[in-house]
Amino acid sequence: MSLSPQQRVALFSVIAALSLMGIKLAVGLMTGSLGLIAEALHSGTDMVAALLTLFALGVAIRPADRRHQYGHEKAEHLAALAEATLLVAASIFIIVKSITRLTSGDKDAVDAAWYAIAILVFVMAVDATRTAISFRAARQYQSPALAASGWHFVSDLGGTTAVFIGLILVRAGFPAADSIAALCVAALVLAAAVRIMRANVNVLMDQVPTEAEVLARKAISNIEPTVELRRLRIREAAGHTFADVIIGVPSTAVVGQGHAAADAVEEAVEKVLPRSDVVVHVEPSPPPAEELRERVRAAATAVPGVYEVHNIKVIQVGDRIEASLHLKLPGAILLEQAHEVTSALETQISAAVPEIDGVETHMEPLSDQIVSDTVPEDKVEIETKVVDKAVLAATGHKPRKLRFINTDEGMVAYLTLALSSGESLATAHDLASAIKAQVLSEGSKIVNVFVHTEP
Repeated sequence: MSLSPQQRVALFSVIAALSLMGIKLAVGLMTGSLGLIAEALHSGTDMVAALLTLFALGVAIRPADRRHQYGHEKAEHLAALAEATLLVAASIFIIVKSITRLTSGDKDAVDAAWYAIAILVFVMAVDATRTAISFRAARQYQSPALAASGWHFVSDLGGTTAVFIGLILVRAGFPAADSIAALCVAALVLAAAVRIMRANVNVLMDQVPTEAEVLARKAISNIEPTVELRRLRIREAAGHTFADVIIGVPSTAVVGQGHAAADAVEEAVEKVLPRSDVVVHVEPSPPPAEELRERVRAAATAVPGVYEVHNIKVIQVGDRIEASLHLKLPGAILLEQAHEVTSALETQISAAVPEIDGVETHMEPLSDQIVSDTVPEDKVEIETKVVDKAVLAATGHKPRKLRFINTDEGMVAYLTLALSSGESLATAHDLASAIKAQVLSEGSKIVNVFVHTEP
């Protein structure tokens, strides 16, 4: 049976861990070095860890099936957690034995023989080699299990170095150095276990990979034409990214346009996250409120008997969209007839604007006479001064034309502004708005202002 490149790396780790465990244990028992025995135990956990990694990789590379539709990649993370548990157990054992020896004060417990030191130099070289191999393979194949083994080997190298220094100090007349070195091994083991547990628990709990999420959101925001991103959920397993995306497209879009938008999202995410599985769900976006208001106005004014529609509002109420409006009917119409008109209006709006879930109407009588004659000049002296002042402040000169008309709501001013032909439409609109606001704020009889601009 052929092995994958990841499995070959893991198998090399198993053989190396088994060999080193035997060497360290034999020499540790011969010399009485607790540091070497601790390192042998550490290597033993590495051997079991490497076996777990080898098994996990054999499971993780299996393709998705009916019962595991997202694949088997999480087997690597489960193996990494099992490795971390073994490391914690080994470190507790080492700590207990080291403290016991330190408190007993046995100065002749360790024989720092020359061959023990020579063996440690050899072991350090092997640890350095397999550390480099594991990390290089982990980067190449994006394998968390191989990365976990690499960190084990780093702790092995650090522990072996500590034991080497401890035996040198024992030969120099410091017998407690071996137990202290064993404690250093335990500290390294615990640190490795915590790091592995934290990283792999986050993956198993589907914690959002922050960097991947930022890249995906940025990629989707750069799509042309733009799409509305309603939800993005991302999780990772063994270097593989799974993205669940919901986008909104205009409700008027056809099926082909929605499919094209989904394809664009998939391509954008897969470009920034190469090993990704992207699922996109397309939902219709409600049209803008202004568009809905205009459609409501058009539907309402098409109903026979409706003379005027105003004060149209579109309101989001929970999951519903409701519209309210005022309509004017002849003042002499009977209430029953008015009710029939409003019922027809509500039916018309519901049919023409299906996005609207409810319609509220307010009926008003239509005045018999809405507009009277133009107001004589001698009756609007104060109002003329108010308008001239506002126009002078905004443009530097008086309005080109000005007249006042009485309506059923009050006095209305109509004025014409002369502006430079080089002015933009936006500037002209801003000037007209400012003049209107200034006139209405003066507290005169004027209830509304209509400003016409021309070059």
